[in-house]
Amino acid sequence: MKIAVLKEGAPGETRVSATPETVKKFIALGAEMAVEAGAGEHASIADADYSNAGAKVGDRAATLAGADIVFGIQGPDPESLGGAKPGAWIVASLNPFGDRPKVDAYAAKGYEALAMEFMPRITRAQSMDILSSQSNLAGYKAVLVAANEYGRAFPMMMTAAGTVSAAKAFVMGVGVAGLQAIATARRLGAQVSATDVRSATKEQIQSLGAKPIFVESVKGIEGEGSGGYATEMSEEYQKAQAELVSSHIAKQDIVITTALIPGRPAPRLISDAQIATMRAGSVIVDMAAESGGNVEGVVAGETVVKHGVKIVGAKNMAGLLAADSSALFSRNLFNFLSAFWDKEKNAPVLDEEIGDAIRLTKDGKVVNARLNG
Repeated sequence: MKIAVLKEGAPGETRVSATPETVKKFIALGAEMAVEAGAGEHASIADADYSNAGAKVGDRAATLAGADIVFGIQGPDPESLGGAKPGAWIVASLNPFGDRPKVDAYAAKGYEALAMEFMPRITRAQSMDILSSQSNLAGYKAVLVAANEYGRAFPMMMTAAGTVSAAKAFVMGVGVAGLQAIATARRLGAQVSATDVRSATKEQIQSLGAKPIFVESVKGIEGEGSGGYATEMSEEYQKAQAELVSSHIAKQDIVITTALIPGRPAPRLISDAQIATMRAGSVIVDMAAESGGNVEGVVAGETVVKHGVKIVGAKNMAGLLAADSSALFSRNLFNFLSAFWDKEKNAPVLDEEIGDAIRLTKDGKVVNARLNG
């Protein structure tokens, strides 16, 4: 069983899908590990570190030759996988809804593509969930990016020259990223408030010492949506939420938006008119920018200024913490495959619940129900 770890080819991608720690663990299971030279460069991992862990480090052709499983952070170009075995597993974040042609290409070439972002949000799969591990770090970094762009201090400061008021931070969307953003903004000394369409998150917000901002006149989602995500709300709720946000956002210095709906464009949470009510110098970090954005006028990967407000189009926020995000991502992959490792076959054998959830392609066909529905 040979596992190939590739150097990422996507522009700006700094992470790597295996670390010396997980290389050792896979070898202990019985796998042969091959790592493409330079794969860990941007995550502060030298080729020698992989060699010392027991991996074979070489060029892409040598790394892929005879590979049974190919690891990636983002899905590798199907045309670049020459040498991998027929039916090889491609295990990575594959963006199935946003990059369907690549999924079709994996199928055409006979690869079995496993989308790690489709991992079901069930108890036994928590340690395999790349979305949670990467969102946690992204939520933390989003607040630091906001602090860097903000021209004032976060905490209240009492000095001989006078008092500096605490910044007011508002987090919209209280999933994994939102919760970490709340906690980080609180640690930096901001006055933090947060909102979500899921009523069940109110207690989570309060537990972190933040103020919940919720529509009370119209009922939201009582619990979680499908897979732990929020779902689209009624027009009545959206109107009531827009009115509430408009009155609240005008008083905020920092806004972090995190709302995503799998398979659909990110919901619009902040309009240009609402941005215009904010104080000049305020900062909005839109963590959904790559999926269309929660904020009107956001540009993924860029910072634009509208009405004196900086709007940061967050892109691959976890990649700004390459060492830590790589360590967590690679552990997710190890936890996933090791949970299904068959010692007699010296290979992982997936069960139906998780296998059917994450498998996109097999035997030349696209087989995932979420893509074929």
